[in-house]
Amino acid sequence: MIARRTFLGLVGLALTGCTVGPDYVKPDVATPKAFRYQVNSGKAYANESWWQLFSDPVLHRLVDQSLSQNWDIAIASARVDEAAGVLTTRGAPLYPQIGYNGQAQRERLSDKLAGATADIEPNPQNLYEPLLTASWEIDLWGRIRRQQQAAQANLVGAEEARRGVILTLAAGVATSYFRLRALDAQLAVSRDTLANYAKLKKLFTDRFKFGQVSEVVVAQITAQYENIAAAIPLIEEEIAKTENALSILVGDYPHAIARGASFAAIKLPRVPSDLPSDMLRQRPDIAQAEQELIAANARIGAAMAQYYPQLSLTGSLGYASGALTNLLTGPAGVWAIAGSLVGPIFDAGAIKGQVEATEAQKQAALASYVKTIHVAFQDVADGLVGYQKSLESLAARDRAVKALQTTVHLSFLKFEEGQESYTTVLTAENDLYAAELQAIDTRFSAFASLVEVYKALGGGWTLDVGPAPALTSSPAEARQSAKQATSVN
Repeated sequence: MIARRTFLGLVGLALTGCTVGPDYVKPDVATPKAFRYQVNSGKAYANESWWQLFSDPVLHRLVDQSLSQNWDIAIASARVDEAAGVLTTRGAPLYPQIGYNGQAQRERLSDKLAGATADIEPNPQNLYEPLLTASWEIDLWGRIRRQQQAAQANLVGAEEARRGVILTLAAGVATSYFRLRALDAQLAVSRDTLANYAKLKKLFTDRFKFGQVSEVVVAQITAQYENIAAAIPLIEEEIAKTENALSILVGDYPHAIARGASFAAIKLPRVPSDLPSDMLRQRPDIAQAEQELIAANARIGAAMAQYYPQLSLTGSLGYASGALTNLLTGPAGVWAIAGSLVGPIFDAGAIKGQVEATEAQKQAALASYVKTIHVAFQDVADGLVGYQKSLESLAARDRAVKALQTTVHLSFLKFEEGQESYTTVLTAENDLYAAELQAIDTRFSAFASLVEVYKALGGGWTLDVGPAPALTSSPAEARQSAKQATSVN
């Protein structure tokens, strides 16, 4: 009865034990109410699959493919599983640990032991001892619970890190695809311009034969033709490299990428409007930084708990006998129960050093959390101003292209009428070609800035990104494995 009351009392003490150390309080970080260069029209898309807003089915497929078989996501998912395992390990000591222990031994003892009046019989001796064992550390001061809190925060942080990988991956695929389509547009402009110069080259070569133009004009046209011919392979090289990079992002070996709508036809959606500053709290990096702060705060309590005594219970139940024939009989039964109380008296500042170290880690985590929030606002501000100014620049460049097209047409007419030299026409042609390439670059900048806005807001990711890629010999086999897994599910 006394043992039962003692046991129940210890259980009650374990359940009502205090938890030392500071409880987590979310930091109050002052943030601006609005962003610079806020656009007051459109729709907030931060919680949607934002890449679908560009209305390009090929882009949709590329992002979906990357989310289902990219290796970085597989790595991040494995780290989430690792953190889940650590959480289970950290929480296990809160409960009694039950095991077993069995031994069988044969030994001979000395017949001349000090104080012995007769020989030991029998000698050698046998011992058979199967036991059930149990142990339980009573978490009086919350050391184990604080460790569990830290592990829980690390698990959530690992999941936030995985979401960050997903968000970064989707943004990278979209930006690379837009860059590829911009290069395609520049290649098309270059080939059209080269074809135009080829016609002019033939035309003026024929005129030179009949003495209608000088050799200088033919040489000028030939030089410009060759300059553009030299630029085309460089653009084609960039296209191939961009395709290779995009192939890796989608979890494949370098290969040609399918094309969707033309670059000019890709929809440029409106920027998210009326963005509340609290929206940034959903960013994976901010959430991960806060979880690191929570974990650091919990580790302070785990370190402080070492100042106080640790109470543990152990017990065993089983049999012990020198012969197998009577091992399981009543007289062979054995049991034991014990309690231990261990605490520090003098440790030369070892525990104090651990507490101070964990407090310093918390301060570093707090500073990192606040910095992450500030950087998030910078990212959004940079994306918004980049998008707005790119649109303004694009409008101006489009007007410049139209004006130069008119200039080329009129200067050629005046050249035909003998009122202008062909140098004027050539200059206008060069300016038009450069302006068309710059307009395409500016349009790409607008797309890239808009992607950065969505990425900076932390929106557009999906938690269910499909099966992790299998560790097969090639990405093609990984894709096939992923498709099979999807069809089964």
